[in-house]
Amino acid sequence: MNKIKCLVLVVSCLVSTHCLADDSQALQQQLATIKSFQAQFSQQVTDAEGEVIMQGAGNIALQQPMMIRWQQATPDDTLFVSNGDKTYYFDSFAEQVTIMHTHSLIDSTPFVLLTSKDPAQWQKYHVVATEQGYSVTPNKGVESQVEQLDIVFTEPQAGFASLQVKDTSGQLSTFTFSDAQVNKALTATMFEFSIPEGVAIDDQSQGE
Repeated sequence: MNKIKCLVLVVSCLVSTHCLADDSQALQQQLATIKSFQAQFSQQVTDAEGEVIMQGAGNIALQQPMMIRWQQATPDDTLFVSNGDKTYYFDSFAEQVTIMHTHSLIDSTPFVLLTSKDPAQWQKYHVVATEQGYSVTPNKGVESQVEQLDIVFTEPQAGFASLQVKDTSGQLSTFTFSDAQVNKALTATMFEFSIPEGVAIDDQSQGE
């Protein structure tokens, strides 16, 4: 899996029954209390056999609606920024920026649901409450590279403790957060991106 697909799996939340709908509503209500979230993260990726294949670290900032800033510092320097409309993925080593529409990413990863209030998008996913949080899986017929997203909260209304993403290849990515700040005012410029001069531009938002 290439870097951008792996990041989109993260960056950037069925068979419907009354009980399962309640779990989805409960998750949405809990997410609604988190107006913004900022933290450092550590990452570990294991393959289908459980072998560690990558470790990394970086920082994240989320703000409703649909604003995301995900910066990976190690093992590679990459930046994923969404202003709610367009999303920019910048790989400094490759000197390339990819531009995408943020709403289209929800079809690839439920992670974007963490900042979405769109009922049509939530209907694409099945949510089950767990002991520490919620498990999110795509409905049958929804094309997604994610098989399952597990969300663990530190405590009610206190932000995220960890996210775990299982993709269709069996890889498991675990993100553990530290130094978290919840509902702190974040500047709009944090979610804007100015394309550096001289980099290659892959604009996938055209014609979407």
